[in-house]
Amino acid sequence: MAKGKVYLVGAGPGDPGLITWKGLKILQQAEVVIYDGLVGRAILQYADAGAEQICADELLEGEKGNRDYAKRQDRINQLMIERAKEGKRVVRLKSGDPFIFGRAVEEMEALAKNRIEFSVIPGVTAANAAACFTGIPLTARGISSTVLFATGHEAPRKEGGYVNWEEVARVDTIVLYMAVENLSSIAEKLILCGRKPETPVAVISRVSEIGQKLVVDSLGGVYKKATAENISAPAIVIIGEVVKKEKSFNWFRKSRKVLFTGISSERFFEKGIIFHLPLIEIRPLEDYGEMDDLINRVESFDWIVFSSRFGVLYFFRELFKMGLDARALKGIKIAAIGSSTAGKLREYGIAADLIPERESAKGLIMEFKKRGIKGASILLPRSDIADKGLTEGLRNLSARVYPCVAYHNVMPDNLPDLDFEFFDEIIFTSPSTVRNFIKRYGKPAKKIKIRTIGPVTRREAEKWNLLA
Repeated sequence: MAKGKVYLVGAGPGDPGLITWKGLKILQQAEVVIYDGLVGRAILQYADAGAEQICADELLEGEKGNRDYAKRQDRINQLMIERAKEGKRVVRLKSGDPFIFGRAVEEMEALAKNRIEFSVIPGVTAANAAACFTGIPLTARGISSTVLFATGHEAPRKEGGYVNWEEVARVDTIVLYMAVENLSSIAEKLILCGRKPETPVAVISRVSEIGQKLVVDSLGGVYKKATAENISAPAIVIIGEVVKKEKSFNWFRKSRKVLFTGISSERFFEKGIIFHLPLIEIRPLEDYGEMDDLINRVESFDWIVFSSRFGVLYFFRELFKMGLDARALKGIKIAAIGSSTAGKLREYGIAADLIPERESAKGLIMEFKKRGIKGASILLPRSDIADKGLTEGLRNLSARVYPCVAYHNVMPDNLPDLDFEFFDEIIFTSPSTVRNFIKRYGKPAKKIKIRTIGPVTRREAEKWNLLA
C-alpha cells in the first residue's frame, strides 16, 4: 500500500475566516483531521463529512486538559504516522501558524524518520492577528523597528529558562505568547532588566473571536488590571510604545458589533463588524423515499415551487442520484420564493419562471392568484419545519399541492456561551433563528437593537416581544 501524505496546516487564531485559502482547500480533501483544541470548531465544518476528526487535546485516555504534553505529542506523532501508512490523506490542523510555538519540529522529525511525505501550510499567527484586531502596529516608523516573539511559559525542565530577559528588554516591541499566568513575574523581570514601569502594555484574549477582550495598562500595573478584568488564556501580550496607537486606531473597539444568526454569506460591507454565528443547521434526511417517489413521476407536475435554496440543493441531489438531470423537468414551470433561491436554480441551468416581487410566501401566493392555478399539480420541496402557510395558500387557490420534506432544519450543537454586553445589534434571518436564540440564550438585553429579515421573521420576533 502506498503511503499517504501529511499536511501541517495553520488554522489561524480563531476566526474561521482567517485560515488561508490553500489551507481550506487541503482541509476539504482530508480523510483524517487531527486538530488542536484551540482550533475554532467552525473551521471543522469545512472538512469532508466522512473525514475522521480527532482532537489532539483529548488523546490521552480521553482526558481533556491532560497536561503531560510530551506523551500527548508522542500520541499525535503516532496517529499521523499510522494514518499515513494506511494511505490516508492527513491534515494536522494547528492553531495559529505551525512554526510559531506550534511544536511543528517534533512532528516533522517523526514524519521524516518514518519517511512520510509532508508539507507545511502557514497560518495567521496570533501575534499578527492581535496587532491587527486592536490597531496596534508591531512596527512603526520612528517608534519601533524591531519586534521579538517570546514564550511566557517555558517547559519546567529548562533550568534557568532559554529566554534571556535582558536581551528581550532591549527590543522595541515585545510580543509574548502563553504569558498570562506568569505576567506578574515577567513584568518584574523586564523592569529589573531596564524596561520602564510605565511602558505601555496590551493584553488581548480570544483574538479575532466573538468576545475578544483587551486590557491596556503600564508594565507595572498590567497584571493587576488583567486579573481584575478576568483575562484568561489564550492571550497575547504586546509590550512597547506602539501600544499607544491603540487609542487612535482600534477599529475593533470603536466599531458597532452585529451578531448575524443566518447561514447566508457573510456581509462584510455592512456598517460595523458582522459576527457570523449560524443558529440553524441544514442536514439531509436519513430516507429520501418520499421524494424519490415524487421525482419518479415528476412529469405529472405543472409547477415545482422552491421556497429555499436548500430545497433546490437537495431536490437536484436526489434527481442526479436517480440518473436524471434538468431535462427531466421539460415542460414544468419553476417558481422561486426569492432571488437567493432563483440564484441557486441558475447553478443547475434553470431560470425560474416566477419570482415574486415581494419575496415571501405571501408574495408567491399573490402572484399565483393573478395567474390562476386552479387544478394545477404543484410539487413543493421544503424543510421539516417549514411554515404551512404556503401549502394552505396554494390549496386555497384550488391547486393540488404535494409538499415534500427535502431536508432538516435544526439548531446546531455546541453553540458557544456569549457575553451579550459585547453586541450592539442582532440580525435574525428566519423564525427558526429567533426560536433557537431564545432556547439557547434567552431574551437579549433591551439595549441591543433587533433587526429581522422578512415579515415572517418579524412576526416571530414580535411573538417573543423582542421588538418592543
